[in-house]
Amino acid sequence: MSWQPAEKPVCSESSPCEPVDLIIQPREHDLGGFQVRRVLPVREKRMLGPFIFFDQMGPATLPPGEAVNVRPHPHIGLSTLTWLFDGRIIHRDSLGYTQEIAPGAVNWMTAGSGIVHSERSPEDQEGQRKPLFGLQIWMALPAEHEEVDPAFQHVAADRLPVVEDGGLKAKIVAGQAWGHSSPVNVFSDTLYVDVTLAPGASLPIDTAHEERALYPVSGEIEVAGETFQRGGMLVLKPGVHVTAKSLTETRLVLIGGARMDGPRHIWWNFVSSRKERIEQAKMDWRQGRFPKVPGDDGFIPLPDG
Repeated sequence: MSWQPAEKPVCSESSPCEPVDLIIQPREHDLGGFQVRRVLPVREKRMLGPFIFFDQMGPATLPPGEAVNVRPHPHIGLSTLTWLFDGRIIHRDSLGYTQEIAPGAVNWMTAGSGIVHSERSPEDQEGQRKPLFGLQIWMALPAEHEEVDPAFQHVAADRLPVVEDGGLKAKIVAGQAWGHSSPVNVFSDTLYVDVTLAPGASLPIDTAHEERALYPVSGEIEVAGETFQRGGMLVLKPGVHVTAKSLTETRLVLIGGARMDGPRHIWWNFVSSRKERIEQAKMDWRQGRFPKVPGDDGFIPLPDG
């Protein structure tokens, strides 16, 4: 067992230290059959470490006549992760990859100078009810890597390091945590961990990463004597050791990393440190200069504005 608790005193009811800097309440949108909760970006917090976009989709069950049907669309200047708790989605991209996204596995797409992809329900689910529950996440790339060649990486669930201690199970999806490193290729200090907690179990969070946040997906946790339920992101104060204790069966994600090397512009699916690069990407998509997705016709037009 390689779990290492925080070495310094942690925040607790008897020793409060106001560990939660900000609580972000997501904005909810109905996408026709399922709810999407947008957490990042918000006015108070444009980024958290490299994380610049964070959506929760579902939980929902799509009826037999409906499906995930995200047509080909472009990205620049970021890496994407669709992290599923339930359901399946087929990813296709302009590099020629076709890969199922399944719970517990990683499909890590780095857009860099430009990539196009689609996400659709598997054909073998046609006419069936389809569960859908997961997170859509974008990570901004450091300025020196914004124009890297696009890339795609699939990491099977059994290749991700897991730390277990009593009623705690933590899967390190991206970056480093507690002496373990994910095989996912990241370009800056990154923390993304999927955590399940039995009632009464604790998650110690050290200060190895400059910025950190907790997002309870289900259940209820206690931090420094305060109770938090699913749905809100708890941005933790930098430099403070924290322990989150579960009051029920709980699932949460722990995210963070180094503060990005400057502000980012975000418009539609484009992220860049330079406004003129966003404008160039708009023109390239409008004029059909992005690569195509083999085997997936159609596209999402450039939005107005």
